[in-house]
Amino acid sequence: MKRPLMALGSLDVGIVCGRCDAFNPMGAATCSSCGHDITLVSADKPASHPGEIVGGFGTARELLATSSIEEERMDQARYYVCESCQTPVPSGHKFCGRCGTPVPEAMMHLHAEFYGDMQDPAKARLILIRGEGMDGLSYHLKADQHLLGRQGQLEFPDDQFISPKHANFFYRDNRLVVRDEGSLNGIYFRIRGSVEISPGDQIVVGEQVFRLDPTPKASDGADPDGTFFYSSPKYPSAFRLNQLLEGGSIGMTICARGNSLQIGREDGDLNFPGDMFMSAKHATVEEKDGKFLLTDFDSRNGTYLRLKAERALDHGDYVFIGKKLLRVELNAN
Repeated sequence: MKRPLMALGSLDVGIVCGRCDAFNPMGAATCSSCGHDITLVSADKPASHPGEIVGGFGTARELLATSSIEEERMDQARYYVCESCQTPVPSGHKFCGRCGTPVPEAMMHLHAEFYGDMQDPAKARLILIRGEGMDGLSYHLKADQHLLGRQGQLEFPDDQFISPKHANFFYRDNRLVVRDEGSLNGIYFRIRGSVEISPGDQIVVGEQVFRLDPTPKASDGADPDGTFFYSSPKYPSAFRLNQLLEGGSIGMTICARGNSLQIGREDGDLNFPGDMFMSAKHATVEEKDGKFLLTDFDSRNGTYLRLKAERALDHGDYVFIGKKLLRVELNAN
């Protein structure tokens, strides 16, 4: 059953106060309940402000006016704002498009200048690649020197493998240089291709730390009574790798069979199947003509060599400090 339509004459038409919701008859200037101004703006009245809607209530006009003022303040960062009517004037215009006021001569030749953190060719930044809950953080190197440690400008207070004053990143001849400040665990630099190493050098492959040591000299002589020590068969070996455990103790000792030793997760001379940061065929250490070479096989996570001296850094270099892996980004300008 349809409800009968109500006759228009039976409807009460009026104004509802925007402050207290009281009903007021048409034509009322103020609310009979709270005294708030409820005058309607005439539809043919011109807008008094660029952002004002004609015919709105007082509350709406105030909100829109406030919003428009904020927009004008933002425009001041992009354009010259007319001093007479506060209208933004686009760059290159000689007169205000709203009121015709001339733009001051001094404003005609101004140009916006943009400046970024990487604009100085001598500046760089460090990107944290593998950190505990902090992947992707960026550290801008704006000063001449930047001390990194559990204390300092680049602070990692929760990394127990970082010394209080661990490393210093500084500029010399417009080159970014890193220096170990006498830390316990040192700075490890990601190698590219093959590099020469020496006995005593330390390397990181996956999560494993090794030290290159020479093979001990054989002591095959007999005891004073002429008895020889019985042992496993010996193989010619040019060097050995000692695995370094937390605290500095020695884990495994692996002697190379011949002149090389391959490290990886599988199919190598030294395998770590449970190390998820190690590639199947990761790196090799070999002896050639009395020199030792460390080679990375384009592994996903890289092979790292502990620095023994200052090193100039290039764009895209990686350094391991404590448990933090940092990538170097230099300004291309």
